[in-house]
Amino acid sequence: MRMENSIMHKPRLGLVLAMAMITSMVSAAEQKITLNFVNADITTIIEAVSKQTGKNFIVDPRVKAKVTIISQKPMNSADIYQVFMSVLKVHGFAAVPGRGVIKIIPEADAKQDAIDTVSNRHPGIGDEIVTRVIEVKYVDAAQLVPILRPLVPQRGHLAAYPASNILLISDSADNVSRLVSIIERIDQATGDDVEVMPLRHAIASDIVRIVTQLDTPEPGKPKSDNKLIADDRTNSILLGGDKSSRLRLRALILHLDTPMDIGGDTHVVYLRNAVAKDLVPVLTGVSQSVGGTKGAAAAATPGSKMTIQADENTNSLVINAPPDVFRSLRGVIQKLDIRRAQVLVEAVIAEVSQNASRELGIQWAADGSSTKNPVGIVNFTAGGSITGLLASPPSIADGLNLAIGDLTGANKIGALVRALSADAGTNILSTPSLVTMDNHEAEIVVGQNVPFITGQYSSTGGSGSSTVANPFNTVQRQDVGLSLKIKPQINEGDTVKLDVAQEVSSIATSSVGVDLITNKRSIKTSVMVEDGQVLVLGGLIEDNLSEVEQRVPGLGDIPILGWLFRYKKTTKVKTNLMVFLNPTILKDPALVAKYTDDKYTFMRKHQIAMRERGLTMMSNSEVPVMPEIPNFINLPPPYTEGKGNAGGALAVPPQQEDVR
Repeated sequence: MRMENSIMHKPRLGLVLAMAMITSMVSAAEQKITLNFVNADITTIIEAVSKQTGKNFIVDPRVKAKVTIISQKPMNSADIYQVFMSVLKVHGFAAVPGRGVIKIIPEADAKQDAIDTVSNRHPGIGDEIVTRVIEVKYVDAAQLVPILRPLVPQRGHLAAYPASNILLISDSADNVSRLVSIIERIDQATGDDVEVMPLRHAIASDIVRIVTQLDTPEPGKPKSDNKLIADDRTNSILLGGDKSSRLRLRALILHLDTPMDIGGDTHVVYLRNAVAKDLVPVLTGVSQSVGGTKGAAAAATPGSKMTIQADENTNSLVINAPPDVFRSLRGVIQKLDIRRAQVLVEAVIAEVSQNASRELGIQWAADGSSTKNPVGIVNFTAGGSITGLLASPPSIADGLNLAIGDLTGANKIGALVRALSADAGTNILSTPSLVTMDNHEAEIVVGQNVPFITGQYSSTGGSGSSTVANPFNTVQRQDVGLSLKIKPQINEGDTVKLDVAQEVSSIATSSVGVDLITNKRSIKTSVMVEDGQVLVLGGLIEDNLSEVEQRVPGLGDIPILGWLFRYKKTTKVKTNLMVFLNPTILKDPALVAKYTDDKYTFMRKHQIAMRERGLTMMSNSEVPVMPEIPNFINLPPPYTEGKGNAGGALAVPPQQEDVR
């Protein structure tokens, strides 16, 4: 493109070099050019803009600068002029329109020149310097001046005229429009006590937290009467206090309620309490409906840029979403990323059982085989067999066994009188306790892993006359002991809903079955318990009475003499089992420390008592004792193990060995 007319006489070589940096593009409507200047004199820029836009300029002698403009998009004359206004603003100059000519002067002098006075209908464009008169309806205009002054640059002008309650502003058109928007939101008809401020960009709870911290008085000064409450449902702030204080806070809130430049649509949100990967499915579902049609279309369209991913290493969320959708998701994240309360559940399992049995009977045996006399025996399964007396060595059952008769002669005949009284009592008390977070399942298991034979066979192998038996058993292992599984849910009013699965199992002392027999006590239920309340989950009261009597037909029915041919056994089993539960909500660290200290001190006292009692053939210093909590916390790892600490528990360092 050739430009020959010039309003300023400069060396032709310099003008040709500057014009060589302008790449021309011709469109059907008008000529468009792409501006590219590197460290060019501002006078050259003014001359090029004048050629393209057809405007006349008068340049103040103080206007001197080196300018760099880089662009890739062709622009028409109107866009080029707006870029030129921005260039002047960056370098501290301004363009003041006049009659047929535009004056380019330092920006500080522009407000004193004949700049345009704009209105709502014609507010001005871009960085051109304008003046605007704003009528304030409800608020004192003089009170707005110190509030808005930080938003006006030093070159601008802001003043109030109290008589008409108006504001006079001189600045760039864009900044004046921004100030007008803020003033319109401040200048609202409000009540005397409370007003509602809806927010457009920020989150109400965040703004309340920031402003409350800023409004905290210094020590020795009276406390402010201002009240700020966030309404998350409408994303609004309820502002209370005197009128002048509300005005100051309202301006501050509106200044904070601005779009946040976060560098595109990709955001990283670091979580404090929640787990990032657990929130991804929730937020993905929310993003499909948030923001109306726009949010749903962005989430459901294949190839959409809306994505939510979790970074487990930093426990953070990487969200790529439009700003309006991200604001909604951020509000959801803040409500979910909270510290959950913990619940301490203490259970008491008490079982008292009593077994009592009474046995009395007579058994007879006669062996006349050597003299061809009859052979007979009266044997009752309820008692020990009389034939055990003839074994070598003799087998004698429990209790009183009295044998009467001739057991060594030719005609062996005798009687076995057996009497037994047995009493057994058990008192089992288990107190498991478990701490878990709200709505999180936890389980504690204390017991043994016992093998049970599920199948067996043997195979023979070898060659010739030598065969070898290879027995083979299949074994299944099961946990036998105590298990407690809970899932607490804290409801309103400190009520805890508990899903409880409690089981106590043990190996029975009886071996009547083919293999081991286990006793099992289990409860599975859901209950509602108040914080700190003890609740009985369930129990078993069993009273089992059995009486077995064996007799010889006919002979056993004879009065009095019939006792010689009877055997009687009476058994009574009484079992009392109760399970109690006590949940406690650990609301703060002080309560956690209290319960931890109680349990820790309880165990340590038992260890100290064992050390004081002493051990046979072992010195008292070899009994391990847990350190006191302050020493335990400050103890640098690795912890020192005592000589008698075979289990690897924490032991006191040598210098703290004597805890007495």
